Amino acid sequence: MKKLFALLVFCSGFVIAQMPNISKVWTNNNLPYNGGFGEKSPLKIMLLTSEQNKKNDQEYFVSGQSTKENTDAKLEGSMTVKKYKDFKKRGKLFGNYEFAEENTGNNSGIYKGKFIFSFDWDKDTKQVTNKKIEFKGKWYPYQKSKEEVTFWVN
Repeated sequence: MKKLFALLVFCSGFVIAQMPNISKVWTNNNLPYNGGFGEKSPLKIMLLTSEQNKKNDQEYFVSGQSTKENTDAKLEGSMTVKKYKDFKKRGKLFGNYEFAEENTGNNSGIYKGKFIFSFDWDKDTKQVTNKKIEFKGKWYPYQKSKEEVTFWVN
């Protein structure tokens, strides 16, 4: 009986530690993320779909579109939550992302970096409010060897 009880306690720890499905957060209410490459070249990233990985609930698969220098490219990739900090009414998620654009020439490549998702938690409505998602990293073009620093926010 003690072994069965210990097994149930052990298994319940995994259920409690599961990451809630926040897939809809990444699509940003169908609005683009705006940013750029350093001080130049505006950049828009639109994440159209997001799905939580069923085998690893810390990972999300996303797809969408990037727009830079009047060129649109489809992209897809993943976002992985690495750390969560809870400050009672405020929370932050930290993670990594990697998005690959379809190879359409000089203006396509791979985005890699880190993201921070900051939000407030309304206990009464049990809703996330004041969302801010920041992406910082680098863009590695397929056709050139020079990477570019990138950033974008919702």
